[in-house]
Amino acid sequence: MTTDPKTLPGADLHTGNREVDPVTGYDTTGHEWGGIKELNTPFPKIALVALALAFAYSVVAWILLPTWPLGRDYSRGILGLDQGDIAVERLRDLTDLRADWLARFRDPDFAALAGDNALMATAMPAADRLFQDNCAACHGRSGAGGPDYPNLGDSHWLWGGAPEHIAETLHVGINTDHPDTRWAQMPAFDWMERADRLALSEYVVALPSGTAAHDSAGALLFEENCVACHGERGIGGLLNGAPSLADRAVIYGQDRDSVAKTLARGRQGVMPSWSDRLSEAEINLLALHVARLSQGDSE
Repeated sequence: MTTDPKTLPGADLHTGNREVDPVTGYDTTGHEWGGIKELNTPFPKIALVALALAFAYSVVAWILLPTWPLGRDYSRGILGLDQGDIAVERLRDLTDLRADWLARFRDPDFAALAGDNALMATAMPAADRLFQDNCAACHGRSGAGGPDYPNLGDSHWLWGGAPEHIAETLHVGINTDHPDTRWAQMPAFDWMERADRLALSEYVVALPSGTAAHDSAGALLFEENCVACHGERGIGGLLNGAPSLADRAVIYGQDRDSVAKTLARGRQGVMPSWSDRLSEAEINLLALHVARLSQGDSE
């Protein structure tokens, strides 16, 4: 016969090696923290119930759902669920939801598309998702660019910032194997005397700040060798793939070391062709989104 510890009498009672709490009547464990003694209370029944339910659920899940790895495969379970099939089905559902409005972007009438405010309100979140999935890795989440990649948020465009120009660039790419690709290359000026390259570098470095001496030897070298691609005083805008050298968004860096390296070795970036990855409608949608990134830019 056992005695309920709660019925044990006495205040601060010791029975052999046992110590009984005088308030609750439970044995103590002998552990004490800052004057607080640990009670040897029964394991909570609610926790036992929760463990039992969790075990029962796991047994049912093992039977019904895909569970056990079998080498290169896995058990399908009685329900035969496959997450790959579920993902494909949900993708089809999403595609069906946007099919109606996306079909309107197959016609590259960009002015009409941009003028439909209701359509743009629906389409632009999807366009931003396209941008994040396909463009942000190089151009940044906001299109601000970075080392070796142009800024899409300013008003200086290598191949034009109108939606139709952007769509063409997305279609064919730059320096790719597409038959109609855009071609652009900064040649190496390794043939130039080192002193002349240094003078030209000094001029180019000073262009963004507006402090370049336009009557210097470097300015003369720039006029003779660079104006044809980069425009007068490097302002760009010739839509031939040559960037502006007079703004603050410089692709390869415009400090002395970077400019000297560019002149000595040349540059040739690559913009992939997206016509094999994106549909015609998605390219037009993305072109409109990218064109809007530079709206309101003043630099």
